[in-house]
Amino acid sequence: MSEKTNTLHTAILKNNCPTCFSTDGLELVFTQNEKENAFCYKPNSKIDESLYCKNCKNVIYPVNWTTDIERVYNYNKKIAETKRLYLKVKPLFYILIISGVAVMAAVTYALISSL
Repeated sequence: MSEKTNTLHTAILKNNCPTCFSTDGLELVFTQNEKENAFCYKPNSKIDESLYCKNCKNVIYPVNWTTDIERVYNYNKKIAETKRLYLKVKPLFYILIISGVAVMAAVTYALISSL
């Protein structure tokens, strides 16, 4: 089972960094994990977010966020669209179902014709 991370939304913020006080280095990224196997794939319901400063090269954790950063975060979280949470099956799943039904029909036909 493999996992893939999809970037849903990226925003460059003009707020001050709480660490280095720069106004042009903050980047807010929203990501979502997707699990995939041979039969299907399904997006995870949890959305991960990270705030990174490109000037001081630090991850800014929510404990250090200012009220301005919090407001911009809430706005961008509404913009970030999640992938629909549904199970999408692959062609291998359909092949196995059809072959299973065919085997059951053949066994049933063989039992009925032997009577």
